[in-house]
Parts: sequence; C-alpha cells; structure tokens
Amino acid sequence: MDKTVCITPSDIDTAQAAFFADKSHIIAKNAVCGKGVRDVARVPEQVAKNTTVFDVEVKQGKRTNQKRSGRCWMFASLNTMRMRVMKKYKLSTFELSQAYPLFWDKLEKSNWFFENIIDTCEQPVNSREVSFLLTDPISDGGQWDMFKALVSKYGVCPKEAMPETACSSNTSDLDTYLTRYLRLCAKQLRDAHAQGSTVEHLRSMKKTYMQNVYSLLVTCLGQPPAKFDVRLRDKDDKLALSGTFTPLEFFKEAVALNLDDYISLISAPTADKPFNRVYTVSRLGNVVEAGGVRYINLTPQELKDAAIAQLKDNLPVWFGCDVMQSFLREEGIMDLDALDIDTLFGFDIMAGFDKAARLDYGESLMTHAMVLEGVNFDADGKPSLWKVENSWGDDHGKDGFDTLADSWFDEYVYQVVVDKKYLPADKRALFESDTPIVLDPWDPMGSLA
Repeated sequence: MDKTVCITPSDIDTAQAAFFADKSHIIAKNAVCGKGVRDVARVPEQVAKNTTVFDVEVKQGKRTNQKRSGRCWMFASLNTMRMRVMKKYKLSTFELSQAYPLFWDKLEKSNWFFENIIDTCEQPVNSREVSFLLTDPISDGGQWDMFKALVSKYGVCPKEAMPETACSSNTSDLDTYLTRYLRLCAKQLRDAHAQGSTVEHLRSMKKTYMQNVYSLLVTCLGQPPAKFDVRLRDKDDKLALSGTFTPLEFFKEAVALNLDDYISLISAPTADKPFNRVYTVSRLGNVVEAGGVRYINLTPQELKDAAIAQLKDNLPVWFGCDVMQSFLREEGIMDLDALDIDTLFGFDIMAGFDKAARLDYGESLMTHAMVLEGVNFDADGKPSLWKVENSWGDDHGKDGFDTLADSWFDEYVYQVVVDKKYLPADKRALFESDTPIVLDPWDPMGSLA
C-alpha cells in the first residue's frame, strides 16, 4: 500500500519529536490537561475591557432561565414582549409563561412533521429529504417567524397561569419519547401509502396520532389554560391590571404588539445568497396554516443600524447567533480576541475561515437566540460593545447579562428581528414584495436557535 495514505510509525516519531522540541508546547500541554482549552486560552486584557455601563440601555427585569431545554428562541421572544407589559403597567419585573408556547409548539411541530411525511411518501426513506425530516422532528429550537405563528394562534399567558414542570425545565425525556412516537407514526403512514392508501386516509390516521401527541404533552406539561385570572401590581404595590382573560385576550390587552410589524433580517454572505434578496427555507415551520419563514438578507451593518434604532426607542431586540464561538461563558463575553486559541496550539485554527466559508463548510450556524438590550459607541459614534440579555439565569456573566463585541457581531450574528419601521423604505418594500428564494431544508439559515 502507498505509505502516503496511512499513518506510519515514522510519521508519529516525527510529530512527537517536533512537539517536544518546543518548550511552549510542553507548557501548553501541562496547562490544558489541568484546566481545559478555554481557561488557558483566555485573554485577561480583553476581559478587563468589559463594562457594566452602556450609552443606550433597556431595563428588562429579573433574568430568566431556560434550564435544561432548548427554548432560547421562546425565552428571547417572550423577553422582548414582557418589556411592553412592564412599561405599560409600571412593573418592576414580570415573566410570561415559557411552558405555554412549548406545549403548542410541540403539538404544531408534530402536525407539521406528519404533513411533510405525507408529502414525501413517494421518496425513498433514505432520500436526503426524508432522512432530514426524520433526524430531529421535534427539536426544542425555533425561529422568530415560528414564535409569531404560535402567538398569533394561541396568545400568551403569565408564568403563574402555566408554570414550569419537570419536563419543560428538562425536555430530554419529553423529546426522546415524542420523537420515537413520531418516527413510528411516520413508518405507519409510509407503509399505508405503499399499500395504496389515499391521502385522505393518511390524514385520518394523522388525526388519531395527534390525539396521542396531545395526551403525551398534557401528561408532561399540564393542560394549557383556556382562561386565567390576572392580578398585576405596579412598583408602588397598586393594582395595575385585574381581570379574567383568554391567552389571546391577554396578548391583545397586556402585550399589545402588532406581530406583523416585526420581520427577520439575516446576514449570510455566501455566494448562493446575494444581499438584498428575500429567502425562505423549504419545510421549515410549525403552524401549517401560517406557512414558513421569511427573511431579507442584509449586511451586518444594516442589521446593526436597525437594532440601534429600535434600542434608542427603548425596545429590546431579538437576535440569533453562534453563541459558543470565542465565548467565555463564566464571564459572559463574546469577543473575537477573548480566546487566543491559535497561539495556544501554535498553528491556525480560528484564522483562515471568513464568515461565508464557515457557513459553507459547516463550521458555524445560528445556535442560540438572545436579546440585545444595550449598546456602547466609540469616539466616532460607531457601536463598540453590545449588552445582551441571556436566558441562562443570573449566575453567569454579570448578574446574568452578557456582552458582545461589535467585531463578534460581524462574524457570528446571523439574524435580528426588528419593527420594519426601522428599515429604510426600499428594504421594507423589498421584504414585502420580493418573491422569496427557497433554500434547502438543511441550509444553515434554516438552523433552529
């Protein structure tokens, strides 16, 4: 066999000799084996540049905690909405139920999954599209348009009206058994199709499956309230809101947000996604009748401009990013210079990839959603540091909030959601009129936060 295709003892000897000939490698080995990569690569001077004071800042209330669940997109969405309730009724803090949309999302995603399975029955089970559908049919993750669809249909409620359960705080078992059931149903639907069943019969089978999904969800999360009583007291302990509401009534009265005003801006500089075009993602969604997602692809600077305009109006901003890149979790710092990985290992690991290449080669995509609640500016009036509301509780970062360097924003922020009035008129018109380009289901812009 050609020795260039396999690892030889000589190759190992050469690599070993090169490693131990450099004392810095030995120091790095000893440190990393004892403390881990990020702790050793941490750059203290960058940590020292962080601040707790911001030029523009939205006050949000107590930090929320998604615990062991993938509901960051829900927490981020609800955290932008709760601000309106707090302002309207002069509350010191407030939380909307995160278990409530989780219930309806799981139900709607199950229906969405079954419809996609029915639609792809003619394809082989090992086709890329069917394999993709079966991989993770009931993920905790989501995107803004999916949350908008849930709220439009089901409304919201205070946390007290549908509190957390063991299965909402830790969704592992719920997801495991629901996923297994959905895959079993997918097999039965495909088998029935192969035996000549009509689409109408497959949908009648789906109705039975959905009753079982509903039963599983009530068992794990409790019954969502049809109505609930509300008593909100303001900062002076005066009764600010009292009454009985349905979830849709409470959203209309307390949140009072026009969901159609809020749109998704993405920034993906890959060759297949020209800027100033509108995109959607095939088979991405949850509520069937609401359709899928819709984005306009803009430069990072345009995303920043819209976010800053909304922050200056004292409104927080939902955003999606690749959170673990160049991230110091304990300090809550997202900064390209916070970790010096390449010096630690002695060769380029972080350098060499630009944003487009990271997306094309599977190195980066949106993994987490949070809320922008502040920004600092440099001497030239350009953003330098952003304040971030996370949903990991108050025991990390600076009492639960993180900071995000502006250079990190350029590289790892992929999506922001803003009121369309903060966009230039030509971008608004484009978003509303352009026929969307349909991306593949596995496109990185279809990743779920």
